[in-house]
Amino acid sequence: MLQCIFLLSDSGEVMLEKQLTGHRVDRSICDWFWEQAVSQGDSFKQLPVVASPTHYLFQVFREGITFLACTQVEMPPLMGIEFLCRVADVLNDYLGGLNEDLIKDNFVIVYELLDEMIDNGFPLTTEPNILQEMIAPPNIVSKMLSVVTGNSSNVSDVLPGATASRVPWRTADAKYANNEVYVDLVEEMDAIISRDGVLVKCEINGEVQVNSHITGIPDLTLSFANPSILDDVRFHRCVRFRPWESHQVLSFVPPDGQFKLMSYRVRKLKSTPIYVKPQLTSDGGTCRVNVMVGIRNDPGKTIDSVTVQFILPPCVLSADLTSNHGTVNIFSDKTCTWSIGRIPKDKAPSMTGTLVLENGLERLHVFPTFRVGFRIMGVALSGLQIEKLDLLKSVPYRFYKGFRALTQAGEFEVRS
Repeated sequence: MLQCIFLLSDSGEVMLEKQLTGHRVDRSICDWFWEQAVSQGDSFKQLPVVASPTHYLFQVFREGITFLACTQVEMPPLMGIEFLCRVADVLNDYLGGLNEDLIKDNFVIVYELLDEMIDNGFPLTTEPNILQEMIAPPNIVSKMLSVVTGNSSNVSDVLPGATASRVPWRTADAKYANNEVYVDLVEEMDAIISRDGVLVKCEINGEVQVNSHITGIPDLTLSFANPSILDDVRFHRCVRFRPWESHQVLSFVPPDGQFKLMSYRVRKLKSTPIYVKPQLTSDGGTCRVNVMVGIRNDPGKTIDSVTVQFILPPCVLSADLTSNHGTVNIFSDKTCTWSIGRIPKDKAPSMTGTLVLENGLERLHVFPTFRVGFRIMGVALSGLQIEKLDLLKSVPYRFYKGFRALTQAGEFEVRS
């Protein structure tokens, strides 16, 4: 049972406090938490559960905001962590992003959402589709009406349709003229490449995202051609676990609208779609930089939105960098971004230039790590393939379905 939820900014300011039970948690717990976070650095943010002198604390860090929950009683730690993740996801969907200004501009909606999502310390309604029926997302019209009428509440007077449904995540009387389901495979590639060009780590973190608009209460099955490659699968609550355990088939009654059906991981991939070869040679107080980018394994689809980013070492006083393709920008915080876009077929993009080191330093001793970004539409680099999507019961309407795939770079790092 959770007793309180706090939202903290990057500076440790308490932006929002929500007491969940009759036992009030004092704000001083946030001061203790922030002192530990400052003294221990980034390693502290990676601890999902922290034991303070008086409470157990659960923390989730998203986009510069710390979601902090407190309890004094024994409870499953994953319940607290999962609930905070759900809160962060719902706020991101409602507000169109997640940052300090959006939270402060929509205090009323945030409090209303928390009122519906948790009751007396126990999670209650966490489905985004149902919450949107109960609490209207913010828009310009609703804000103008609240100013004119003085009524700032966004809570609907009518219960959501899912309260009368035998499946709590779906409206019972959904009706559509066009019945359709679209399935997207969205993957992120995490890779670490050593300074010698050796692939140290390469894996895919993926999601199966579904957009469902079907009349009634449909029963769907989704099967893959090669489900054995999947690790660390995690399902939406609508998925029946027994068919997956026995036949690796997803059997489910989908929520209405967009939702994440499952997430997965594919480990130990052998190669990456592009290569980045940095060369840094320093002597006499300067450092010469040469970075080349090209296609290593052609996925058969266009690789676009290619970027290379790195942070100049503190000992660098100035930098003069140019490229034969794309644009190079150096910002005040010493972040250098090379925006390439699409890799041309007739030449390999390269960035060259010189870094001037501070006085008294002959050679560069701290070498930057290059973070790479890219985007490939129409292909899942994990090799995962959807075999078929079926509707179990016969229905009197036509049923349309579509499939797409997208792979983009996640934590893709090249060391120099």
